[in-house]
Amino acid sequence: MIQDPEAWEAWETEYKKSTVVDFERNKIIYEALYAEAVRLGALPPKDLMENLSFKIRLAEALNVRRAE
Repeated sequence: MIQDPEAWEAWETEYKKSTVVDFERNKIIYEALYAEAVRLGALPPKDLMENLSFKIRLAEALNVRRAE
């Protein structure tokens, strides 16, 4: 548990400002994770249409429109 949330937020903000995003490193990590998922059989999905009706209902439920 964070004892001093304000100090944590100040540190986090400063850390984000001082840290440079390394796109190439992130890409290498992503590709390694994707390759691992393929090796384990989790990706790509065997049937792209599997659970399509569920995914459509979920997308409709999450696409909340505000009343005008």
